[in-house]
Amino acid sequence: MDERYDPKVIEQKWQDFWEESNIFKVTEDPEREKYYLLEMFPYPSGNIHMGHVRNYTIGDVVARYKRMRGFNVLHPMGWDAFGMPAENAAIANNTQPAKWTYQNIDTMREQLKRIGFSYDWDRELATCTPDYYRWEQWLFLKMYEKDMVYRKESFVNWCEPCQTVLANEQVESGMCWRCGKPVRQKKLRQWFFKITDFAEDLLLHCDKLSGWPEKVLTMQKNWIGKSVGAQIIFPVENSEDNIPVFTTRQDTVFGATFMCLAPEHPMVTKLSAGTDQETPVSEFVERISGQDRSARAIEDYEKEGVFTGAYCINPLSGYRMPVFAANFALMEYGTGAVMSVPAHDQRDFDFAKKYDLNCIVVVNSPDEDLDPKTMTEAYVHDGIMVNSGQFDGMKNRDALDAVAAYLEEKEIGNKTISFRLRDWGISRQRYWGAPIPIIHCDKCGIVPASEKDLPIVLPEDAKLLEGGRSPLPELDYFKHATCPQCGSTEAGRETDTMDTFVESSWYFERYCSPKYDEGMFDKKAVDYWMPVDQYIGGVEHAILHLLYSRYFTRVLHELDLVKFKEPFTRLLTQGMVCKETYSCAKDGFIFPDMVEESENGPVCMECKSPVQIGRVEKMSKSKKNVIDPNILLNEYGADTTRLFCLFASPPEKGLEWSDQGVEGGFRFLNRVWRFVESIIGDISNIEPFAGNLSDLDGTFKDLFKKTHESIKKVTKDIDDRFHFNTAISAVMELVNAMYAVDVDRSDKMQLQVMRHAIESVVLLLAPIVPHFAEEIWSGLGNTTSILDASWPCYEESALEKDELLIVVQVNGKLRSRISVGVDTDDETIKSIALADERVGGFIEGKKIRKVILVKNKLVNIVV
Repeated sequence: MDERYDPKVIEQKWQDFWEESNIFKVTEDPEREKYYLLEMFPYPSGNIHMGHVRNYTIGDVVARYKRMRGFNVLHPMGWDAFGMPAENAAIANNTQPAKWTYQNIDTMREQLKRIGFSYDWDRELATCTPDYYRWEQWLFLKMYEKDMVYRKESFVNWCEPCQTVLANEQVESGMCWRCGKPVRQKKLRQWFFKITDFAEDLLLHCDKLSGWPEKVLTMQKNWIGKSVGAQIIFPVENSEDNIPVFTTRQDTVFGATFMCLAPEHPMVTKLSAGTDQETPVSEFVERISGQDRSARAIEDYEKEGVFTGAYCINPLSGYRMPVFAANFALMEYGTGAVMSVPAHDQRDFDFAKKYDLNCIVVVNSPDEDLDPKTMTEAYVHDGIMVNSGQFDGMKNRDALDAVAAYLEEKEIGNKTISFRLRDWGISRQRYWGAPIPIIHCDKCGIVPASEKDLPIVLPEDAKLLEGGRSPLPELDYFKHATCPQCGSTEAGRETDTMDTFVESSWYFERYCSPKYDEGMFDKKAVDYWMPVDQYIGGVEHAILHLLYSRYFTRVLHELDLVKFKEPFTRLLTQGMVCKETYSCAKDGFIFPDMVEESENGPVCMECKSPVQIGRVEKMSKSKKNVIDPNILLNEYGADTTRLFCLFASPPEKGLEWSDQGVEGGFRFLNRVWRFVESIIGDISNIEPFAGNLSDLDGTFKDLFKKTHESIKKVTKDIDDRFHFNTAISAVMELVNAMYAVDVDRSDKMQLQVMRHAIESVVLLLAPIVPHFAEEIWSGLGNTTSILDASWPCYEESALEKDELLIVVQVNGKLRSRISVGVDTDDETIKSIALADERVGGFIEGKKIRKVILVKNKLVNIVV
């Protein structure tokens, strides 16, 4: 073992050893308990960032820890490789997306290896390769056969800069989740997955995911959005058409005086066609299509609408209701139509006041009769039914079921359930994605591709068109196809590609047998490894990736491909990596390494103007408050980088960057190194202490106890909460205790106790700083990798305390604390408490009524 800790040399040495020995390669072993640890795989953007480092370090610690606990650990890595960033980079760099992507994969693979992650690289996959998306296309065909996929024309979320459709889940506050630009509504023919078929099951199982954060489950429940109510049919006046409405307030139907349709509702243009309102309606629909149509944004909009020129009839009251297109009605809720009851809904009340529409009270206040002429706001509380025919006099809550039953009896409605969740639109008008295996034939219509023709290979040498448009519709050799049904050579291939979230919705199953070529995966391998025991990733994926993955697993279950419904048993959502921002008047945001100190404070190295230090925010390229991991790796090494990421905060919390924290981690490793190096010559040829606590005394008894206390603490912190920060603190305390002991190097037992402490420190640190631990482990004379060593066990006997700290109260208030031997009898403890000097001032001259002793905890003196 060298005198000086040199991370560059040590880390390269052990990374070479791990790779040459294939130490992380695993196979199914029915005799061993499996543990599948998975972090969300990265997009190959070209360089890893600190968010990657933290996420993958957390996972790597767990994987290494579980291996040392005897589990058969699967810990794979791959690349979520399709998507628009590759196209944008290809345009910017005048290259092809495939070339850019594969180069980035090579770069990032080397960066990840440099940090020492314990991946089984034999299982590496990239979703942009035909041998991966072939099976995605195969599943599409199977879903098509089972009526789980359909194509329809509908209004969709359209991002003009990205030139593609977005699923509802990919629109964030009216903006594209990828480019941040406004999203508008556009009518297109699209392919959809029937995720709504599983809405109830997805919701039900949220309560069974005990290993998931409550925040994520709440987000998914809200997105699925189950509502219990009734569907009511409103006939259109002078027409055979009807407008179905879903409502949770069927008790107020007698008070519905107008109808509001979402601007995207297909009835809007139909009802206004040929009327004086056709042009105003068309202009309104076009204007609203450019607005943020999220539920959150609509709450803040002024409520507005336009009369369609048509009326519908209230099926219970017979009231002639004008039909409006309104900006607050959403196609994603219910049927996209709202029966408006201004007396009992504030939004409807405001709209009615604005457009001078009638208001009818149907739920009266128990305290006073409501008069619509004098009402200044909607009455939204419970009350007694009025103006509601046969339901008058009923409590409105009781009327909910009664009205629903009446609707069913008269065949004008029924009790039903509605979900906010909408089917998943997977069509993307982009090039860099998996082709949809569909043929369009003039004679046969839509025809699924033949399985023998899979994969439908994306031409990787194609060049993007102006504005980033997909070249697929204009590539004759791709677009032209033979119809599998009639043999026509004039058929055309589908040129939309699949949403990239399709690839990430099943990759965890493919990892179980990534080279399997007879199906999506080897069922036996999936039966052994799945579900994932611990999944790790950002909370920003709560709705998108995590919900889609749960849905896809249900599809596989429905097709009898897997035996489980939930892909991830436990989920950890790690916090963001954050750092303060820096800016100067000339350049705006600047990188941290562009800041230098001057007599007058920090200044910009380029323009020398004063630097403003902003608030701590998530690291982002746009605000330039980023730290390049390569700089840390070059200066401090991988182990220090890993140590800081784990020590600075619990994994679920945000990590605030600190240069001092990084330096502190490096100093700690050097401190351990120096201690071991100073004594290794005396302990390398002796066994660690394996005797009993009773064989020891003094400081070495204390050190032995501290060692076992630390083992218990670290084990519990990792097992229970993944709180690596407190686990590392416990190891630091043990190292301090080791430094505090003066070892007689001629005393074998003292050396054995010290070796036991050192070995324990190294084993406890092994998952956290693996290269460092391997080097010291080897220096101690061990001939096998520390990865093959067992996690240390603590002895309960060593945790027994010699003394107890007893709280002393007088009339229930804390007055003192006393230390007593563990074998001290109750009466003696009471006597010591009564004789305590601090207690004396509170009981002197007073009659002691009783003394209460709570075993091993406290004495309460009642006066």
